[in-house]
Amino acid sequence: MFCLMKNRIVFSFSCMCLLLSGTPTLAQDIPGEYQEVLKGLDRKGDFKASVLKVNIPRNDLKMTIQGFPTPTPFGFGGWIALTKATDGSDVMMGDLVLLQEEVNPVMSALLDNGIDVTALHNHFFWDDPHVYYMHVHGMGKAEELAKHVKPGLDLIGHVTPSAATPVSSGGTPIDSAKLAKIVGHEGEQTGAVYKITVGRDDLGMKEHGAVINARMGLNTWAAFVGTQEDAAIAGDVAMVESEVTPVLKALRKNGLDVVAIHNHMTGDRPVVIFLHYWGRGHAEKLAAGFKAALDELGKSASTAGTGN
Repeated sequence: MFCLMKNRIVFSFSCMCLLLSGTPTLAQDIPGEYQEVLKGLDRKGDFKASVLKVNIPRNDLKMTIQGFPTPTPFGFGGWIALTKATDGSDVMMGDLVLLQEEVNPVMSALLDNGIDVTALHNHFFWDDPHVYYMHVHGMGKAEELAKHVKPGLDLIGHVTPSAATPVSSGGTPIDSAKLAKIVGHEGEQTGAVYKITVGRDDLGMKEHGAVINARMGLNTWAAFVGTQEDAAIAGDVAMVESEVTPVLKALRKNGLDVVAIHNHMTGDRPVVIFLHYWGRGHAEKLAAGFKAALDELGKSASTAGTGN
């Protein structure tokens, strides 16, 4: 009986040791370089299926949808993930949950550090506060990717909204001729709005033999309203995949806010991504910002597609 009890005690003690050692064992399963990533980002994560997933939850937000309380795990847990490419480098992807005022500061911080932004959109209607989802991508060494993405991550939860500037009561009417000269394309006046539309005929896109042109939605445009001194601009840029990052950089460098990045079509060849933007300021400065983005389009002859 004594031996049996002794064996049970030894067995129980061994199980307890195994359970207590579970967390260190799990941590040791994370490759050393990925442990450095977690340390450098000061974030928690786990390593499964050859992927390091770093958690970036928005626990600071008290979210509701149509007034219904929705906790962070319901869809407000941002993340980045890393895994190995065949050459030993790392592929990084992620989905960041951002407030309106955080989107463009975070985007600029990522772009300035060599991280690509590949999509920007909403996941919900009637969410309070309004949140947006930014998808990111990078390639390189794990520790370097962590350093490059960190400035953007550090801004999450720490951006102060800009105060709304009242619209000026007077001013000079928008000089559409000057704007057309800056952009290099004529536009059309519809009431108070002056709109410049530029097609992407260089892409040679077809659908079942039909030419998909500017009138079919394959275009880049800018709409202006207000006065010459205090104008607003909004628009859409049609880009092939290789043009997305240069266009984003051009817009942000010129103070224009990006508000959406997504597709308008499926099955299109080449793949075309559309970007919506907004800005406010002197009309000529806004036009120069649009022109900077426009200049990034069509640089490569390889962008043309064969179509169907």
